[in-house]
Amino acid sequence: MHRPALPSPAATLPRRRSAPPLLVIAHGSRDPRHAAAVHALTGRVRSLRPWLRVETGFLDFNAPSVPQVLERLAAQGERDVVALPLLLTRAFHAKADIPAVLHEASARLPQLRISQAEVLGPSPLLLAALQRRLYEAGVAPGDKRSTGLVLASAGSTDPEAIAVIAEIARELRHTGWCAVRPAFASAALPRTEDAVRTLRAEGVRRVAVAPYVIAPGFLPDRIARGAREAGADVTADVLGPAPELARLLVERYDEARVPARAVRALAG
Repeated sequence: MHRPALPSPAATLPRRRSAPPLLVIAHGSRDPRHAAAVHALTGRVRSLRPWLRVETGFLDFNAPSVPQVLERLAAQGERDVVALPLLLTRAFHAKADIPAVLHEASARLPQLRISQAEVLGPSPLLLAALQRRLYEAGVAPGDKRSTGLVLASAGSTDPEAIAVIAEIARELRHTGWCAVRPAFASAALPRTEDAVRTLRAEGVRRVAVAPYVIAPGFLPDRIARGAREAGADVTADVLGPAPELARLLVERYDEARVPARAVRALAG
């Protein structure tokens, strides 16, 4: 006898009325792996908060765009939304692009109150996700004392963002690695391959490269290529849908649910 399929546990959970939707804002890319990784991450967030509505919007290249998602939410009767930049540092996109998009949407949709969450980094959860990827790539915890690490980020022209990467490299040095060097795929120096070669010149026998980026794409490919060309022993994967990253998104969402941070209020 055929029995109808039972609904998933998530589908049976009522949504909490007091919980505004979470809009995750990703940069976007022509590389289809980028959007796939972002959707995998937001899917993991939904598994952590089955009652929370989680949407994804892109600044460029991919659909739906951030304004499209906000217009749909407003049309469906939502009155509040938390917009979370899927960014690791407070660089140009966090300081200019995203606030401009949200302020414009707020002006067009006065019935929708938009609160902007902080960027993801820095956070101990990001360091945990980074080390998870290194362990998955073959670096055992006992190898750290004999392994030099290159912390390879996308890069930025923003001094604040560069300083954050340098500080994270210093923090990682205190977790057991014999040496840690920051590197950048664009806009700043050194490049990944130069950092690997510097560690070799300093006598480090084993070198691992950790991409401090969320999703695959052009710049992460450049990091991997530089690591390969310079002879790095291990290159970890991007952070992607790491469980620590999903937990961090939930943490930033919870922090952002403060009325004083509403975009409408900031707009005056």
